Amino acid sequence: MSSRSPRPPPRRCRRRLPRPSCCCCCCRRSHLNEDTGRFVLLAALIGLYLVAGATVFSALESPGEAEARARWGATLRNFSAAHGVAEPELRAFLRHYEAALAAGVRADALRPRWDFPGAFYFVGTVVSTIGFGMTTPATVGGKAFLIAYGLFGCAGTILFFNLFLERIISLLAFIMRACRERQLRRSGLLPATFRRGSALSEAESLAGWKPSVYHVLLILGLFAVLLSCCASAMYTSVEGWDYVDSLYFCFVTFSTIGFGDLVSSQRAAYRNQGLYRLGNFLFILLGVCCIYSLFNVISILIKQVLNWMLRKLSCRCCARCCPAPGAPLARRNAITPGSRLRRRLAALGADAAARDSDADGRRLSGELISMRDLTASNKVSLALLQKQLSETANGYPRGVCVHTRQNGFSGGVGALGIMNNRLAETSASR
Repeated sequence: MSSRSPRPPPRRCRRRLPRPSCCCCCCRRSHLNEDTGRFVLLAALIGLYLVAGATVFSALESPGEAEARARWGATLRNFSAAHGVAEPELRAFLRHYEAALAAGVRADALRPRWDFPGAFYFVGTVVSTIGFGMTTPATVGGKAFLIAYGLFGCAGTILFFNLFLERIISLLAFIMRACRERQLRRSGLLPATFRRGSALSEAESLAGWKPSVYHVLLILGLFAVLLSCCASAMYTSVEGWDYVDSLYFCFVTFSTIGFGDLVSSQRAAYRNQGLYRLGNFLFILLGVCCIYSLFNVISILIKQVLNWMLRKLSCRCCARCCPAPGAPLARRNAITPGSRLRRRLAALGADAAARDSDADGRRLSGELISMRDLTASNKVSLALLQKQLSETANGYPRGVCVHTRQNGFSGGVGALGIMNNRLAETSASR
């Protein structure tokens, strides 16, 4: 009888483990799988976005294209009949003219494409990845040089955009922090932030304060709109475009899409030509940097939407297996929930420390061990080291459920990492 007495507790543990184990099957999903899920979800959403955009543009532009084709066909037939030129010969002549257009030859007397100002404008469109296409190298040497030149030029310009993003975010953070400090001084709450036991919470204090993503998005959006409006006014007065066409050109250029249907600074001469070219260069440079920063802020919001969608999907799975918020959880090791390490901790005497902590009213399931318990017992130091290394490598506590994570994509890389480090993200579900 005495040998059979210790067997029931393991049976009860086995009966209590299935519910948490199912939850942990969802909550302890590997970081690679979570990022893969976000990648697949984002790819699916981009695919749907492309399909929707193609449907809308096809419905809007297809009738105009058919009408333009009909007018052009009628023009060719009338010209062929009026001048006695066979229509196939006329079409062959037009194909030769299209080849001349690709080489930079135009019917109108425009300025040379490959003088120094024209070449400088071209390399600016190359390294900024705008690529209007109105000027392209036609020689073999020019095409070969463009490959090497664009490789290093585009990489250096992207680095410049990232550095500009970092400094513009730092500037906005400095200004917004000064405004918040002034607001707290007016309300009389700023001195209370430095006293212990203050009524002002830590989140409201200036220590560790970061600007909100939404505030930065609003400021960058307003600055981009103001810059586009000013540039459009200049292009409307100098180039003679409609204001809507000028706004369209600004977005296509600043976003580095670069269709090439509208290109600035292409006439042979302008009034105040030097001043206009300088203004055109500055507007394009500031516009590209601003829209690049705005795109990265919007990407954080898209990331939050993806996290919200994944939390909704994971909550449906975890609702069936996770216990209720008030239900007691099964005893697990909060440091590393793996069974192999649990056996190691049992060999080191961690079960005795767990029983002591349970006697004091503290549980090790779902909570971290307090610092006093860690310093009092050297037997769990190895497990603590393993936990810290695991969290550092994976970027989040492995014992926390997926839907409680606030930072997806491991903080991001490049420009996204800069935004995550310098901005305070707000959950999309709030």
